[in-house]
Amino acid sequence: MGRTIIACIEQSAGVAVCCGTEAPGNSCVGSDVGELAGIGSKGIAVLDDLAQAVTSCDVIIDFSLPQSSMNTLQQVTAQNKAVVFGTTGFSDAEKREIQQAAQSIRCVLAPNMSIGVNVLFKVVRDAALALGDAYDVEIIEAHHKFKKDAPSGTAVRISEIVAEALGRDLKEVGVYGRHGFSEGRGAKEIGIHTVRAGDIVGEHRVLFGGMGETFEILHKAQSRETFARGAIRAAQWLVEQQPGLYDMQDVLGLK
Repeated sequence: MGRTIIACIEQSAGVAVCCGTEAPGNSCVGSDVGELAGIGSKGIAVLDDLAQAVTSCDVIIDFSLPQSSMNTLQQVTAQNKAVVFGTTGFSDAEKREIQQAAQSIRCVLAPNMSIGVNVLFKVVRDAALALGDAYDVEIIEAHHKFKKDAPSGTAVRISEIVAEALGRDLKEVGVYGRHGFSEGRGAKEIGIHTVRAGDIVGEHRVLFGGMGETFEILHKAQSRETFARGAIRAAQWLVEQQPGLYDMQDVLGLK
């Protein structure tokens, strides 16, 4: 994602790369960010000093792992910068820490930076409200075999949206995959299913099943560029905002 973001920034007006970071000991440290992204030398080396990197930027875009992102949050807060998090898999405690930090900094936190997926969020909410309890809801997500968290942050957000729209407690009605025999599907269950295979960039399908018909909403990402371009758009939007915690629905004006 870092390479893709750098390449997309090169094609975006009004934004420039200030630096790139990696964990100490990573083989990319010291390399030119442009050469790593395949766009030619930019004269900017990958740093392993996060504090130094944050100093040089207006907005930090972080697609990493929760532990790394929390380190980023500490530096961003200390230096009063802005941050866009594309990381997924945060614990409830980590989410609360981000919410607290956002009282003094500008932060966009979204489980999926894709513009299309964020339109899907809105369509899913509208569909759930319109179809109501008469339709069963199943969510199926697929990603590459290297993805560490399951279900995806996007699938989790979809399930939260459906539960909120239908007035259900997701902790009580969420069913994560099925196995064995049962008396049948519970009337208010929300099914969430995970596929991990090959190099699938990202697929999310929401199925509303009624008696006599099914209604499906599907989003497929063909390239990681969709996430990179969404994150860049969020960063450009964020510099004009007041301190607070935002998501891509805010960025796109969908709320």
